[in-house]
Amino acid sequence: MRAPNMDVSLMEGTPRLDVALAQLRPVVGEPDTNLATVEAVLAEYEQADLMVWPELFLCGYTTMQAEALAETLEGTRVGRLRAAAKRHATAIVMGLAERCADGGIANSALAIDRDGRIAGCYRKIQLFGDEAEAFTPGNALQIVDLAGARVGLMICFDIEFPEIGRALAVGGAELLVSVSANMRPFGPDHRLCVQARALENRRPHVYVNQVGRGETFLFTGESCHADTAGRVRAACPPHTGRVVLANVSLEVETETRPDYLALRRPVPPVGY
Repeated sequence: MRAPNMDVSLMEGTPRLDVALAQLRPVVGEPDTNLATVEAVLAEYEQADLMVWPELFLCGYTTMQAEALAETLEGTRVGRLRAAAKRHATAIVMGLAERCADGGIANSALAIDRDGRIAGCYRKIQLFGDEAEAFTPGNALQIVDLAGARVGLMICFDIEFPEIGRALAVGGAELLVSVSANMRPFGPDHRLCVQARALENRRPHVYVNQVGRGETFLFTGESCHADTAGRVRAACPPHTGRVVLANVSLEVETETRPDYLALRRPVPPVGY
């Protein structure tokens, strides 16, 4: 087990992270069961620098029970997640329903670093379908420091809006991480979006989706890692619970393709 304060990019001589894609099915309405799954998988994959879990994994994907299952960041379950991250020196990105200080409920991606510190908690901006009735949309993007890398966070439907990934990349993100609960028939849409956001921003993109039938939907899986050229380098199968370890390079490959961010010019106004 690595010391939690070691910078992976410095330690290994190249800017790389071992990222575990935890494509697993949560039990809706049973956060303690799901938390026990997280603790067990962290113990099994201690070699991971970062472990990414699906959208709303802690409570299971729900719009009907979001209010009852929401967690505060100061609560016992989040405390257990922090302790597990520190114990195994593995950073975590985890989807949960967050009870906000103003009383609202957010569909959030909680980021915990390898020392157990909460690095940030991003609230989903682009709510999908019934989510708009259950959750308050976020109003800010977030880049967090995890395992020595600057990570830009997105949740599911967010990745279908190119401006979100671009803003994170322009803002300094070295790695894009998306947690998802994507269902039929939208599996091909998200595979395309994962690769496109990686290529157009020249940033690696890690995407982790749920599997199995949830409260309403059948989730498709197909979690993956796309490199800075948009090529899929690691992937989980559809409709199958699986943890896949991806070796993610943060280095932008420019031998074949240009660095679009470096070459971009201000967009002029639209003329009529």
